[in-house]
Amino acid sequence: MADTPIEEMSFEAAMAELEQVVTKLERGEVALEESIGLYERGAALKAHCGDKLKAAEEKVAAITLSADGQPTGTTALSE
Repeated sequence: MADTPIEEMSFEAAMAELEQVVTKLERGEVALEESIGLYERGAALKAHCGDKLKAAEEKVAAITLSADGQPTGTTALSE
């Protein structure tokens, strides 16, 4: 798998690697220790993707529209 730290990965890169992890685990052709490492990396990738999706959803939800449905700006997100 990639040596890139997960927190530095884009959503797309993390999803691509997660798909590779799942494929390897589904095949069952890796040793137990490697399977454990793959599972842990996959869980971290899944969490990272979830965080990225949540952030994107919050940005989309913050877009304000005018009466005619045109974007007029964004509202501040509360943290």
